[in-house]
Amino acid sequence: MRPDIRAGANFPDYELPDHEGSFRRLSELQGSNPLVLHLSRGGFDPKEHRFLRHLVDAYPDFRVAYTRIVVISTDNQLETNEFRDSLGAEWPFLSDPERTLQRDLDIKEYTDPVHDPMIPHTFVLEPGLQVFKVYNGYWYWGRPSVDELRLDLRSLLRK
Repeated sequence: MRPDIRAGANFPDYELPDHEGSFRRLSELQGSNPLVLHLSRGGFDPKEHRFLRHLVDAYPDFRVAYTRIVVISTDNQLETNEFRDSLGAEWPFLSDPERTLQRDLDIKEYTDPVHDPMIPHTFVLEPGLQVFKVYNGYWYWGRPSVDELRLDLRSLLRK
């Protein structure tokens, strides 16, 4: 990960196509709300399905708490739609098959040359795309639990 992407820094305002093919900016999707942003390895990975299933189950709490969720993967639009639909997710999934984030953030995962994914990361972002917390999910246990996200969001909103 680029050394400037850390707590207190601003996350880049990427613009990518969503699951419907419409280009969306992260700032537009976030609005004036906290945002949980997950950079995913892609729909091929069972670890991603397991992790995101927990977010799907907790999504009603995120909605009533005015907290947005966005997932970005290197999947193409068809794969992105299938991934989102298979989870039953209701939030935007963005597609980055050109691997813009992977290169820009220096998060290429070298252990899987077949899929050429990003190293998964989860960010808790304050309004204005300011980084509050970063989780490196290369190892499954490095990903945040819903309870950890709840505590992060509670701390963020206390500020």
